Amino acid sequence: MIIRLIATALIALIVMPNARSQDEVSRGAQAYRQCAACHSLETGLHLTGPSLSGVVGRPAGRAPDFKRYSSALKGVDFSWTEEMLDRWLENPAELVPGTSMRIRPVVDASIREEIINFLMVSQAAGDGAKGNSRMPNLKKVPPGRQVTDLKYCPDAYQVTVATGDTYTFWEFNLRFKTDSSLNGPQKGRPVMVGQGMQGDRAQVVFSASTEIGSFIRRECSND
Repeated sequence: MIIRLIATALIALIVMPNARSQDEVSRGAQAYRQCAACHSLETGLHLTGPSLSGVVGRPAGRAPDFKRYSSALKGVDFSWTEEMLDRWLENPAELVPGTSMRIRPVVDASIREEIINFLMVSQAAGDGAKGNSRMPNLKKVPPGRQVTDLKYCPDAYQVTVATGDTYTFWEFNLRFKTDSSLNGPQKGRPVMVGQGMQGDRAQVVFSASTEIGSFIRRECSND
């Protein structure tokens, strides 16, 4: 997504007043990577934090459809101007005491400037509306990841997928998550996603939390 965003931003430079150089945009994209794990640049795609599409000039704590703002940030009365973004990146807790934002302060003023410039160029280019999502579409996973049965027998889970294969996980190594977004799994059809390590850990993703208890059944061979 970053590569496509840079390309679009560079095209915008041709027609933008006070255009920034290619090197400036590239440095900004590199600096933004420390933000990308929690903030997308796609309109409406919220991750751990809200989408930063259209953030410049937006009232703080007011991203459309983002529901996880801290009470501290919801209570402020300012907009994300260049100055306020700079102060936020430098020290979020100082600007908004009680914020749940947990980042390492960006102490280098030049890096803060590069990030803000990159957000401004991206916003002017309109890239946020193009749907360059880096999130996987869990509605289109192969049969080997479509969970058809999930049994629990202390202290292990047995996960059966659409290919007929069954995997056994120690209960502490299998996580349960939900994804209610457009890219989440279909209702009643959870999917299994690997979690690295040595293949001994995974996560099962449901479309809603109410499915978890009803889908898992307790069954042991000696019951």
